[in-house]
Amino acid sequence: MNKHLEQIINLSKIDKEISAFEPRLEEANAKYNTIIFEKDELSSQIEKLEDEIKSEKLKSQKNELHLAELSAKLEENSKKSASIKSEREMKSLQLEEEIAKEQVSFANEEIERLGKVIDIKNELITELKTKMDEVEEKLTPIKAEVDKAVVSIEKDRKKVFSKKEKLMGEMEQKGVAFYQKVRRWASDSAAVELKNQACMGCFMLVNDKIYSEVIKGEEIVTCPHCGRIIYLDEATAS
Repeated sequence: MNKHLEQIINLSKIDKEISAFEPRLEEANAKYNTIIFEKDELSSQIEKLEDEIKSEKLKSQKNELHLAELSAKLEENSKKSASIKSEREMKSLQLEEEIAKEQVSFANEEIERLGKVIDIKNELITELKTKMDEVEEKLTPIKAEVDKAVVSIEKDRKKVFSKKEKLMGEMEQKGVAFYQKVRRWASDSAAVELKNQACMGCFMLVNDKIYSEVIKGEEIVTCPHCGRIIYLDEATAS
Protein backbone atom coordinates (compact mmCIF):
# COMPACT_ATOMS: atom_id res chain seq x y z
CA MET A 1 0.00 0.00 0.00
CA ASN A 2 1.13 3.54 -0.81
CA LYS A 3 2.90 5.02 2.23
CA HIS A 4 0.93 8.31 2.09
CA LEU A 5 -2.35 6.44 1.82
CA GLU A 6 -1.39 4.25 4.76
CA GLN A 7 -0.60 7.36 6.81
CA ILE A 8 -3.96 8.94 5.94
CA ILE A 9 -5.77 5.74 6.93
CA ASN A 10 -3.90 5.65 10.25
CA LEU A 11 -4.65 9.35 10.82
CA SER A 12 -8.33 8.69 10.15
CA LYS A 13 -8.34 5.86 12.69
CA ILE A 14 -6.64 8.07 15.28
CA ASP A 15 -9.21 10.83 14.70
CA LYS A 16 -11.96 8.28 15.28
CA GLU A 17 -10.30 7.34 18.57
CA ILE A 18 -10.17 11.02 19.56
CA SER A 19 -13.84 11.52 18.69
CA ALA A 20 -14.74 8.53 20.84
CA PHE A 21 -13.41 10.28 23.96
CA GLU A 22 -16.25 12.81 24.04
CA PRO A 23 -19.00 10.18 24.49
CA ARG A 24 -16.84 8.53 27.15
CA LEU A 25 -16.57 11.83 29.03
CA GLU A 26 -20.31 12.44 28.66
CA GLU A 27 -21.03 8.95 29.97
CA ALA A 28 -18.68 9.49 32.92
CA ASN A 29 -20.39 12.78 33.77
CA ALA A 30 -23.93 11.54 33.15
CA LYS A 31 -24.54 10.14 36.64
CA TYR A 32 -23.18 13.28 38.32
CA ASN A 33 -25.18 15.55 36.00
CA THR A 34 -28.33 13.58 36.81
CA ILE A 35 -27.82 14.21 40.53
CA ILE A 36 -27.10 17.91 39.89
CA PHE A 37 -30.28 18.13 37.81
CA GLU A 38 -32.26 16.50 40.62
CA LYS A 39 -30.76 18.95 43.13
CA ASP A 40 -31.59 21.92 40.90
CA GLU A 41 -35.16 20.66 40.46
CA LEU A 42 -35.61 20.37 44.23
CA SER A 43 -34.11 23.83 44.73
CA SER A 44 -36.46 25.24 42.11
CA GLN A 45 -39.49 23.63 43.78
CA ILE A 46 -38.46 25.00 47.19
CA GLU A 47 -37.96 28.48 45.76
CA LYS A 48 -41.36 28.36 44.08
CA LEU A 49 -43.08 27.27 47.31
CA GLU A 50 -41.29 29.99 49.28
CA ASP A 51 -42.48 32.60 46.78
CA GLU A 52 -46.02 31.25 47.05
CA ILE A 53 -45.85 31.42 50.87
CA LYS A 54 -44.74 35.06 50.65
CA SER A 55 -47.74 35.75 48.43
CA GLU A 56 -50.13 33.93 50.81
CA LYS A 57 -48.72 35.85 53.79
CA LEU A 58 -49.21 39.13 51.95
CA LYS A 59 -52.85 38.22 51.25
CA SER A 60 -53.29 37.31 54.90
CA GLN A 61 -51.82 40.65 56.01
CA LYS A 62 -54.21 42.49 53.70
CA ASN A 63 -57.12 40.63 55.27
CA GLU A 64 -55.84 41.49 58.74
CA LEU A 65 -55.67 45.17 57.78
CA HIS A 66 -59.17 44.93 56.40
CA LEU A 67 -60.32 43.35 59.68
CA ALA A 68 -58.81 46.25 61.61
CA GLU A 69 -60.68 48.70 59.37
CA LEU A 70 -63.94 46.78 59.83
CA SER A 71 -63.50 46.66 63.61
CA ALA A 72 -62.96 50.41 63.67
CA LYS A 73 -66.03 50.89 61.53
CA LEU A 74 -68.20 48.68 63.78
CA GLU A 75 -66.94 50.55 66.83
CA GLU A 76 -67.78 53.87 65.16
CA ASN A 77 -71.26 52.61 64.24
CA SER A 78 -71.77 51.52 67.83
CA LYS A 79 -71.08 55.08 68.97
CA LYS A 80 -73.37 56.47 66.27
CA SER A 81 -76.29 54.31 67.40
CA ALA A 82 -76.57 56.37 70.60
CA SER A 83 -77.32 59.53 68.62
CA ILE A 84 -79.75 58.06 66.05
CA LYS A 85 -82.93 60.11 65.75
CA SER A 86 -84.92 58.30 63.07
CA GLU A 87 -85.91 54.78 62.06
CA ARG A 88 -84.42 55.37 58.64
CA GLU A 89 -81.04 56.15 60.15
CA MET A 90 -81.36 53.04 62.37
CA LYS A 91 -82.04 50.75 59.37
CA SER A 92 -79.16 52.27 57.41
CA LEU A 93 -76.80 51.72 60.33
CA GLN A 94 -78.01 48.15 60.83
CA LEU A 95 -77.43 47.39 57.12
CA GLU A 96 -73.89 48.74 57.36
CA GLU A 97 -73.25 46.60 60.43
CA GLU A 98 -74.58 43.44 58.72
CA ILE A 99 -72.36 44.03 55.69
CA ALA A 100 -69.36 44.76 57.91
CA LYS A 101 -69.98 41.60 59.97
CA GLU A 102 -70.21 39.49 56.79
CA GLN A 103 -66.92 40.98 55.62
CA VAL A 104 -65.38 40.26 59.05
CA SER A 105 -66.55 36.66 58.82
CA PHE A 106 -65.15 36.29 55.27
CA ALA A 107 -61.82 37.89 56.24
CA ASN A 108 -61.44 35.55 59.24
CA GLU A 109 -62.25 32.51 57.09
CA GLU A 110 -59.77 33.66 54.45
CA ILE A 111 -57.04 34.21 57.07
CA GLU A 112 -57.68 30.71 58.43
CA ARG A 113 -57.64 29.18 54.92
CA LEU A 114 -54.41 30.97 54.01
CA GLY A 115 -52.85 29.80 57.28
CA LYS A 116 -53.62 26.18 56.42
CA VAL A 117 -52.22 26.63 52.91
CA ILE A 118 -49.02 28.14 54.35
CA ASP A 119 -48.69 25.24 56.83
CA ILE A 120 -49.08 22.66 54.05
CA LYS A 121 -46.50 24.41 51.88
CA ASN A 122 -44.07 24.68 54.79
CA GLU A 123 -44.41 20.93 55.33
CA LEU A 124 -43.68 20.35 51.64
CA ILE A 125 -40.60 22.56 51.89
CA THR A 126 -39.38 20.52 54.89
CA GLU A 127 -39.82 17.29 52.89
CA LEU A 128 -38.03 18.76 49.87
CA LYS A 129 -35.14 19.98 52.01
CA THR A 130 -34.79 16.49 53.47
CA LYS A 131 -34.59 15.10 49.92
CA MET A 132 -32.08 17.83 49.06
CA ASP A 133 -29.86 16.72 51.98
CA GLU A 134 -30.05 13.12 50.75
CA VAL A 135 -29.11 14.20 47.22
CA GLU A 136 -26.18 16.28 48.47
CA GLU A 137 -24.87 13.28 50.41
CA LYS A 138 -24.68 11.37 47.13
CA LEU A 139 -22.81 14.15 45.34
CA THR A 140 -19.40 13.84 47.02
CA PRO A 141 -18.74 10.12 46.33
CA ILE A 142 -20.18 10.37 42.81
CA LYS A 143 -18.05 13.44 42.06
CA ALA A 144 -14.96 11.56 43.27
CA GLU A 145 -15.88 8.60 41.05
CA VAL A 146 -16.43 10.88 38.04
CA ASP A 147 -13.19 12.80 38.61
CA LYS A 148 -11.26 9.53 38.72
CA ALA A 149 -12.85 8.38 35.45
CA VAL A 150 -12.21 11.75 33.77
CA VAL A 151 -8.53 11.70 34.80
CA SER A 152 -8.18 8.22 33.28
CA ILE A 153 -9.93 9.27 30.05
CA GLU A 154 -7.86 12.45 29.74
CA LYS A 155 -4.70 10.41 30.24
CA ASP A 156 -5.72 8.07 27.40
CA ARG A 157 -6.70 11.02 25.21
CA LYS A 158 -3.33 12.67 25.76
CA LYS A 159 -1.61 9.50 24.55
CA VAL A 160 -3.73 9.42 21.39
CA PHE A 161 -3.08 13.11 20.70
CA SER A 162 0.66 12.48 21.05
CA LYS A 163 0.36 9.63 18.57
CA LYS A 164 -1.51 11.93 16.16
CA GLU A 165 1.10 14.71 16.48
CA LYS A 166 3.90 12.23 15.79
CA LEU A 167 2.16 10.84 12.71
CA MET A 168 1.31 14.28 11.31
CA GLY A 169 4.94 15.30 11.76
CA GLU A 170 5.96 12.39 9.51
CA MET A 171 3.33 13.09 6.82
CA GLU A 172 3.59 15.32 3.75
CA GLN A 173 1.59 18.51 4.32
CA LYS A 174 -0.13 18.05 0.96
CA GLY A 175 -1.60 14.73 2.13
CA VAL A 176 -2.60 16.19 5.50
CA ALA A 177 -4.29 19.15 3.81
CA PHE A 178 -6.20 16.88 1.43
CA TYR A 179 -7.37 14.63 4.27
CA GLN A 180 -8.44 17.60 6.41
CA LYS A 181 -10.34 19.08 3.47
CA VAL A 182 -12.39 15.89 3.17
CA ARG A 183 -12.75 15.58 6.94
CA ARG A 184 -14.28 19.06 7.23
CA TRP A 185 -17.52 17.72 5.76
CA ALA A 186 -17.15 13.94 6.20
CA SER A 187 -15.93 14.07 9.82
CA ASP A 188 -14.85 10.63 11.06
CA SER A 189 -15.82 8.99 7.78
CA ALA A 190 -13.27 10.93 5.72
CA ALA A 191 -11.42 7.68 4.95
CA VAL A 192 -13.53 4.54 4.66
CA GLU A 193 -13.13 0.93 3.59
CA LEU A 194 -14.47 -0.65 0.45
CA LYS A 195 -16.49 -3.76 1.19
CA ASN A 196 -17.96 -5.91 -1.57
CA GLN A 197 -16.89 -3.11 -3.94
CA ALA A 198 -19.08 -0.60 -2.07
CA CYS A 199 -17.96 2.59 -0.33
CA MET A 200 -18.72 2.32 3.39
CA GLY A 201 -19.32 6.07 3.51
CA CYS A 202 -22.17 6.39 1.00
CA PHE A 203 -22.77 2.62 0.43
CA MET A 204 -22.64 3.06 -3.35
CA LEU A 205 -20.85 0.56 -5.61
CA VAL A 206 -17.74 1.78 -7.41
CA ASN A 207 -16.94 0.69 -10.95
CA ASP A 208 -14.32 -1.93 -11.79
CA LYS A 209 -11.70 0.67 -12.81
CA ILE A 210 -11.91 2.49 -9.46
CA TYR A 211 -12.00 -0.81 -7.60
CA SER A 212 -8.86 -1.94 -9.42
CA GLU A 213 -7.05 1.27 -8.42
CA VAL A 214 -8.07 0.76 -4.79
CA ILE A 215 -6.82 -2.85 -4.85
CA LYS A 216 -3.43 -1.70 -6.15
CA GLY A 217 -3.19 0.81 -3.30
CA GLU A 218 -0.61 2.87 -5.19
CA GLU A 219 -2.55 6.14 -5.16
CA ILE A 220 -5.01 7.94 -2.91
CA VAL A 221 -8.41 7.20 -4.45
CA THR A 222 -11.68 8.95 -3.67
CA CYS A 223 -15.19 7.62 -4.08
CA PRO A 224 -16.70 8.95 -7.33
CA HIS A 225 -20.08 9.25 -5.61
CA CYS A 226 -19.32 10.98 -2.31
CA GLY A 227 -15.68 12.10 -2.50
CA ARG A 228 -14.46 10.18 0.57
CA ILE A 229 -11.02 8.58 0.56
CA ILE A 230 -11.52 4.86 -0.04
CA TYR A 231 -9.20 1.95 0.66
CA LEU A 232 -9.15 -1.81 0.97
CA ASP A 233 -8.21 -3.18 4.37
CA GLU A 234 -5.33 -5.52 3.61
CA ALA A 235 -6.04 -7.56 6.73
CA THR A 236 -9.55 -8.41 5.55
CA ALA A 237 -9.03 -8.39 1.79
CA SER A 238 -9.23 -11.75 0.07
